[in-house]
Amino acid sequence: MPQPTDGDGAAAAEADPDGADLDAVADDLYGLPPAEFTGARNARAAASRAPLSKRIAALRKPVAAAFAVNLLARDGQLGEALELSAALREAQDDLDAAELSRLGGQRRALVGALAARAADLAASQGVAVSAATKDAIAKTINAAVMDAGAAAAVMTGRLVAPLEAGAFEPADLDAAVGGSVPGIVAPPPRDDLAQRRARRAAEKAAREADRAASEAEREAARAGAARASAQERVDHLDERAAELRRDLDRVEAEAESARQKLADLERRASAAASRAGEARRQADAAQRDVPAE
Repeated sequence: MPQPTDGDGAAAAEADPDGADLDAVADDLYGLPPAEFTGARNARAAASRAPLSKRIAALRKPVAAAFAVNLLARDGQLGEALELSAALREAQDDLDAAELSRLGGQRRALVGALAARAADLAASQGVAVSAATKDAIAKTINAAVMDAGAAAAVMTGRLVAPLEAGAFEPADLDAAVGGSVPGIVAPPPRDDLAQRRARRAAEKAAREADRAASEAEREAARAGAARASAQERVDHLDERAAELRRDLDRVEAEAESARQKLADLERRASAAASRAGEARRQADAAQRDVPAE
C-alpha cells in the first residue's frame, strides 16, 4: 500500500510550519487511551503558543474503533495487509479472476485476524470493545487494504473515526485523521502487462510441473512398495517350491525302493508257489502209491 513520501512531508512542513508540530503532538495524544485524551490534549494546548494551541485544542478524541486501529498501526502489524493490497491491484490490472478470488479469500482471513488483534490491543488498554466496534475495526482495516488513501490515513496512527471502503471521498480523510493527512505515493512502475502475464504463466507452469513431479514421486513410491511385496511373495513361493521338490525327490526314491522290494517279493512268492506246487504233486503221487488194504 502506498505510503507518504518524505518530499510530501517536507513540502507540507515548509508550507505549514505549525503542521509538523501539530502532528508531533497528535502522535503523542493518539497513543493514549481515549479516557486520557481530553485532559492531555487540553494540557498540551495550554502549554503551546498560538495559533498552534488552537489547532491542538481542536483535535478530536478518537472513538474506540479508531483507537484500536491506531494501536494496530503503531504496533507495526499492518505490513502484510499493505502488501496484499498491492497484489490485489496487480491482479485487478491483469483481469486475473482466479488470482482475485484467491486473494479475496486471503484478504478476508487477514482482515479478520487483524481486527481481532486490534480488539485485543484495545481491551488491554482498558477500552471496551463491543460487537459494533469490532465490525467498525474490520471495516477500517479492509478500507486500508482496498484504498490507498485510507491506507495512508490508517498508517498515521492518528485516526479519529473508522472508515469503510467505498463509503468516503478523499476529502473526508481530513476529518477522519487528527493532524495532517499524508500524501500518497504513486505506485512504482510495474512490468509491461505481457511480461507480467508471461511471468504468471511461467510460475503457474512451474507449480504444475512441481505438482506433477510430486505425484510421479508418490506413484514411484507406491510402485516400489508393490514391487517389494511381490518380490517377497515370489521368494516365499520359490522357497516353498524347493521344499516340495525335495519332498518329491524323497517320495520318488522311496517309491522306487518299494517297487524294487515288491518285485523281489513277487519273485520269491512265485518261486515259493512253484515249490509248493511241486511238493503237492509229489505228495499226491506218494498218496497214490500207498497200497490199498
